[in-house]
This record gives sequence, C-alpha cells and structure tokens, in this order.
Amino acid sequence: MTDADCAEGAETAALDPRILMRELRIFAEAHPGRSFWELAITVVPFMGIVALMLFAVQAGHYLALALVPLAGLFLLRIFIIQHDCGHGAFLPGRIGNDWTGRALGVLTFTPYDCWKRSHAMHHASTGNLDARGYGDVDTLTVREFQAAKRSQRLLYRLYRHPVVLFGIGPAYLFLLRHRLPIGLMDKGAIYWVSAMATNLAIIAILGGLAYAFGLGTTTLVVLPVLLVAASLGVLLFYVQHQFEHAHWDDTDNWSFHQAALYGSSHLDLDQPLRWFSGNIGVHHVHHLASRIPFYRLPEVLAANPDLHNLNRFTARETLGPLRLALWSEDQRRMITFREASRGISGVAA
Repeated sequence: MTDADCAEGAETAALDPRILMRELRIFAEAHPGRSFWELAITVVPFMGIVALMLFAVQAGHYLALALVPLAGLFLLRIFIIQHDCGHGAFLPGRIGNDWTGRALGVLTFTPYDCWKRSHAMHHASTGNLDARGYGDVDTLTVREFQAAKRSQRLLYRLYRHPVVLFGIGPAYLFLLRHRLPIGLMDKGAIYWVSAMATNLAIIAILGGLAYAFGLGTTTLVVLPVLLVAASLGVLLFYVQHQFEHAHWDDTDNWSFHQAALYGSSHLDLDQPLRWFSGNIGVHHVHHLASRIPFYRLPEVLAANPDLHNLNRFTARETLGPLRLALWSEDQRRMITFREASRGISGVAA
C-alpha cells in the first residue's frame, strides 16, 4: 500500500456517517423555482427531439434516428427527476412530488407508486445480506454460489452477463415487469391502480402517436429511446453498488449509515454526462441523505471535500466493476467468477 493509499484510507476512516448525515440536513431543502426550471429544461427538449424524430422518420428521413442516444439521455434525466420525487426531494410537498412523479412515470414506462415502494425498500436494506431482493442487482456470496446446484450457478452466470444485465434485463424490466405490480400484488390496491393507470396512459399516448404517425414510425422512435435510457439507468445503478469494496454485512453486523455511505460509489462523470445523469453518481451522499435534491448534490461535495474521493470512479473506470459477480465473505469484497472458481470443482473459470 502506497503512502497515498494510506492517506486516503485515513481520510475515509475519519468520516462518521451518522454525524455526516446530521450535517447534510442543511442541503435537504428543495427550491421550487429551481425544480420547475430543471423539469422544464429536461421535459421540453425531450418532447421536442422525439417530435422531430417522428416527423422526420415519417417523411422517410431515417437519419433522424441518430438522435436516439440524445433522446435517451434526456429520458434518463426525466427518470432521475421522477426518482427525486419518490424521495420527496424534488418539491417541498408530498402531493406535488407524487403527482409530478406519476406523470413522469408515464414517460419512463414506470408505475410511480410501485417503484417508489420498492425503491424505498432498497434504500432501507442496501448492503444487508439478509434483506436482498428489493430493487437490487441480484448478488450471491461465494459460499452461496459454491453451495448452489450446477444449473443454478450457470443461470447466475448468465444473469450476470453484461448482455443480460444491460440489454435483455432493462428491456424486460421496463417493457414487461413494470406492467404489473410484481412483488406488491398483495400489498394494497394502490399498487394495482398505479400499474394499471400508468399502462392506460401509456396506451393512450402510444395510440395517439400511432394514429398520427403510424405504428411502424412510432415503434421505430419510441422503443429505441426507451431502451437506451433503461440500459444507461441500469448501468449507472450497477456501478453505484457493485464495486470491489462495496459494503455488505449480515443483519447482526449491518448498519444503515455505514452501508449507505460505504456501500455506494461516487461515479465522477464529466459534463455533459453529469448533467444528463442528474448527479446521481454522487450516490454515497444520496443514500445517506436521500432528501437532498439532485441539483444540490454538487454543493455537498464542495462543502465536504473528503467525500469526493470516497469510492470514486470515473467513466473510464466503470468497465472494471462489470467483471465482479460475487461477494466474498472472507475477503470482504466483490470478486470475479474466475477468482471464486478456484475453490469450486467442476466449474470452468
């Protein structure tokens, strides 16, 4: 370990998440004017780009589909605003947050109330090995993987493959799974209402677009934009929690504050990616103090320099965590299948 590593470790160790959480309360205040401005400069350009693509493609100018990545980035930012609404962070009141979130959920193909509940459970249990399965990327420990049947290990390997995680998975999640309140079917009528009302609103919008531009044009524009946003969102979520020194513990040793700060990364993106991702890369702060509006997270880093290098990744470093697949109880870090397979007979590295 280098002197720089030691210095950074000492700096990190000095951060007490409980004290820090109290200190961050001063940032947990939404500014309505700023919030409406952020909403306007996100939704209006998104709708304008999609409209331009629809008119252009209908007229035979398929080059307009080159705008799909840009529209996908704007849709990703819409999801981040919806995400802030779910935490009660975007507007001062609950009613304003919830109805804004519900409206945006139609654009993101996400039933807001269902997502809000599952995401709250994710925040409440992140890093807890005994409470996995709520809004998480499925993660096994090394011992669990070793004890699993061969077929189960192969399925887990398939699930953790990037093509599934960031391609097939997001498509399934946003096109199919979100159409029903999966996991919440017996938790109350509100979740059925949320899912069905969102579905009806989506059908109405897509039906109107199909009537005006044709089913083929509508599908050719809307579907790729949604899938780009979904894949980028899942990639961001993955890097925010699946990194080598992520924090995991069983219930007896688990602490919400420790897991929030040390179990979430700081994905330090350059502009304009930081803008399009709504500063969600400052995820360690977000998990510790989720009521801070996304547009105030840079203020937190400016006022607390020690947080900048904690679990920090750059865009170029996001490929490294994609190889990680299992939590090692002995080493207390995420490891690769190759590392784990050294102790498993009959499984190829």
